[in-house]
Amino acid sequence: MTAAMNDTRHGSLWRLWLLLGVLWMLTLSVRPLFDPDEGRYAEIPREMLVSGDWVTPRLNGVKYFEKPPLQYWATATLYSVFGKSEWTSRLWSAALGFLCVPLVYGFARRIGQSREVAAIGALALAINPYFVIVDHINLLDQAFTFFLVAAVFAFVLAQRGAQHSRSERRWMLLAWGSLALAVLSKGIVAIALTGATLVVYMLAMRDRTFLRRMHFLPGLPLFAALAVPWFWLVQARNPEFASFFFIHEHFARFLTTVHKRAEPWWFFVPVLLLAVSPFLWSVKHAVIGQWRGSTSGRDFSPVRLLLVWVAVTFAFFSISQSKLVPYALPLMPPIAVLLAQSLRNDARAPRRASWIVGTLLCVFGAGLMAYDWRRNGTLQTGVALWAGLGLLAGLLAVFAERIVSRGGIADGKPSLAHWSLLAAVSILGYQMHLMAYDALPPTRSGKGLAAAVAPAIGPHTELLSVAQYRHTLSFYLGAQLDVFGYAGELEFGMRQDNLPVTNGTEEFSRHWRQADDAIAFIEPHVYDELAAAGMPGRVLANDLQSVAVARR
Repeated sequence: MTAAMNDTRHGSLWRLWLLLGVLWMLTLSVRPLFDPDEGRYAEIPREMLVSGDWVTPRLNGVKYFEKPPLQYWATATLYSVFGKSEWTSRLWSAALGFLCVPLVYGFARRIGQSREVAAIGALALAINPYFVIVDHINLLDQAFTFFLVAAVFAFVLAQRGAQHSRSERRWMLLAWGSLALAVLSKGIVAIALTGATLVVYMLAMRDRTFLRRMHFLPGLPLFAALAVPWFWLVQARNPEFASFFFIHEHFARFLTTVHKRAEPWWFFVPVLLLAVSPFLWSVKHAVIGQWRGSTSGRDFSPVRLLLVWVAVTFAFFSISQSKLVPYALPLMPPIAVLLAQSLRNDARAPRRASWIVGTLLCVFGAGLMAYDWRRNGTLQTGVALWAGLGLLAGLLAVFAERIVSRGGIADGKPSLAHWSLLAAVSILGYQMHLMAYDALPPTRSGKGLAAAVAPAIGPHTELLSVAQYRHTLSFYLGAQLDVFGYAGELEFGMRQDNLPVTNGTEEFSRHWRQADDAIAFIEPHVYDELAAAGMPGRVLANDLQSVAVARR
């Protein structure tokens, strides 16, 4: 690993990206899928592949229109080639998340940064604790971030090219195409963010010249050709789609608390502080210094455009009435670009980053073990093992400067080998803590329960879910569940398919007594009530989230 890191000083960065990529993918097949998000985004593609309907997404057999289908299509394709598994369900999001790292490098080089500065920016993204942790959870935000940031970067590069040149046209077409893929990844929020950024930049810089260089004539048709067909097809087959997707999932999500995700306006401030914590001392210069030092007047300024992007995106999600931690992900690659030069100029930056990364990894590891001990009265073997490895990674970070001392610091500038080691340690360390988190009771995945119940499932066994719906159970069992006493995110689809959404425990009890061969997964408190009322059946297994009961 040291040899590969030292090679970067001579321009051999492909080995570094390959090494970091392997480390990035290391635990995709080891950690069980978490409920609910990872299970949801693994199960929808499974049902898409089984049904053969690639237009109307379904979750547990009912219509699910909360998000566009690009990731479902990609994951279903991976299932068809490599089979259904944890790593194939995560591969699309994890791979595109990692590709943001070399994307930062390539963009920084294109806007005139040196090879070393560009590499430091890319490595800063791989060191970012928020970015690494979120990118290892199967979500839609990684692909959305990659395509959206690629669109922003391509737009910047188009503006830097000679007007009416082939280069300008190519970059703008790439920007339009990437924007379409971002829309297919997570919706029209991609258009809102990019449009708002351009308006604010235009007003702040009093510059509208970029409007003449956006190649609307070929760009808009390309965007429409990529983004529109699915929306047209799904609306043609499902007349209720537009109202739910555009009004409920976009405007209502932003303007109201209907999704019950309201948080204070400062919700993303600690998220941002965690993300930049290893580089906190460089932020002031990266923001204020670069704004003042960048091109002024009517000349296009990549730095100022990126600063406006960060400000607009942060403000947009802070104003929104629906906030979730992953929403800040599109901020991170541009922030890494903005930080790169400051980190290169500060000889003390790698040492500070080492101590902060090491401290974070050690605190996370010790905190997980302490929480397990305090909550459960013992230390689980899995928690101790994985959190201990995370602690070890923290110690490696603290001593990173000594480990790469042979690479040294040339001309008073930070060693690239130091940043490379920090990136490798961060990627490994935070994955170890995710593994420890998974081992921390109560379980966050239905994998173990599904495995325990699977031998009792026959070809005609009914599978029921009572007072809950666990996405990972559907995925690991490879089957849909009949739901009683729960609607949640399934409610819209259940109503569209004329399924009862008010069936509760009384309806379940009547159905259960008439069943010959059935297994029910029941929320534990509800099971206690049903058992006290004389519910027949035998308990097959439980995992503190569900009790699995067999009728026969």
